[in-house]
Amino acid sequence: MTPAELSRTVLATVRRAVMAEELQVEALPAKVAVQRPARPGCGDYATNVALQLAGPTGRRPLEVAAILARRLEKEPGVALVEIAGPGFLNITLSPHAFGDVVRQIRLQRDAYGRGDGLAGEAVTLTADPHRLRAPVVAETVNRLLRAAGAEPGPPEPVRVTEPEREPEPEPAQAPEQSQEPEPGPAPRPDAFGPHVLGSESLGPDATRWALLRPPAEDAPRLSADLLRQHESNPLFRVRYAHARTRALLRNAHDLGVDVDGDPDGGPEAPAPVTVLPAPGSPGSTGTPGTLTPPAPPRPSQPAPTPAPGASAPATHHPAETELLGLLADFPRVVETAARRRAPDRVARHLERLADAFLRFHDECPPLPKGDEKPSAVHAARVRLADATGIVLADGLHLLGISAPDHL
Repeated sequence: MTPAELSRTVLATVRRAVMAEELQVEALPAKVAVQRPARPGCGDYATNVALQLAGPTGRRPLEVAAILARRLEKEPGVALVEIAGPGFLNITLSPHAFGDVVRQIRLQRDAYGRGDGLAGEAVTLTADPHRLRAPVVAETVNRLLRAAGAEPGPPEPVRVTEPEREPEPEPAQAPEQSQEPEPGPAPRPDAFGPHVLGSESLGPDATRWALLRPPAEDAPRLSADLLRQHESNPLFRVRYAHARTRALLRNAHDLGVDVDGDPDGGPEAPAPVTVLPAPGSPGSTGTPGTLTPPAPPRPSQPAPTPAPGASAPATHHPAETELLGLLADFPRVVETAARRRAPDRVARHLERLADAFLRFHDECPPLPKGDEKPSAVHAARVRLADATGIVLADGLHLLGISAPDHL
């Protein structure tokens, strides 16, 4: 279940509560916002819809939240709804809902993330071809607009800050005997540096990343650091994570992991999570130990209240949950980037996705080790890695950047 699908589910729940006369409101909201919670342990998504409806219904937010929570928990794909604070709804999706995201990505491949959120809009961004950054941004935003369902239409000029020119060298001092100063150097055609032109210094991929990654109002920094194969280089991290997913898929087939078999034993039905305790920590014996539950919230942050009759759902490892949430969020990111004319949003999402995958890779080994037999859990994790690689490649291609399988 993607955030857009969850938003529609919450809105349908509100509509049914109104039809059943549990809530009285003259006009329903056109859209319900769902977001990833800022803190872990607060479900997969949160919404303030109960706070939105409190005024129009003439009821306290907590009363509205209780009505919606009871109904929302009966929806397919929703495992648990908790009421937090003044009336926020923290929603935990069922394992099957997350498994559906992986299946959608692997089925749709590079079509995943495309939608019709901007259907009915017609616009084409234009740019001065003599500028450096503006044409690249215009081309990329037009690609995002088409991915979000907008059609070509009337021109709209792109507005971005161009990179600063490199300082020109000081003109040489004329000899004293000369009566006329020597002419200064002619303006260089590569005054931005050869890396800006996508030639021998940075190359086209690093150049595009440098121009697209900063927000429109920030001047790009064109640096050779983008060529470093190091974790401090965000472009390298994104492409490395993609290449790692491809290597995992190849190795999984070699090891006999049934990646393309029945997925019902995978993330949709998670196995008990085990971790290795840190060396020197209490209970560290070198053998896997059961993952301890998260610490209860501090007194200043009261624990969310489960809806009546709620039971705790089976959960993934936190690294899996984070990764699955970012994958599910990708279509919304593409649509928002197109709507805001902001390709930097896609670049930043790819960075978060790559970092989440690398954490998942370290904490949830996708491949069997030693004499360990391939299991349904391994297959599920490899499928999750495969879906991650598909989305990373898709995001890079939307930015006009290649996604090599090998680095």
